[in-house]
Amino acid sequence: MGWPAALGFLTATGLVSALVSEHWGDWWSWIALGVPTAVMGWYGLRRAPASPTSREQQR
Repeated sequence: MGWPAALGFLTATGLVSALVSEHWGDWWSWIALGVPTAVMGWYGLRRAPASPTSREQQR
């Protein structure tokens, strides 16, 4: 099982627990939906935008 599958599993369980559970499910949904969001934000901010010269070289 790779990281994409683990993040997908967290997201799915977070969505289901937010819909059908109370007290503990609310906490789990915050954690299970927050982790993938934090990972995506971290990777998105870590990646530097391409410079105009590198875009022209790719064409």
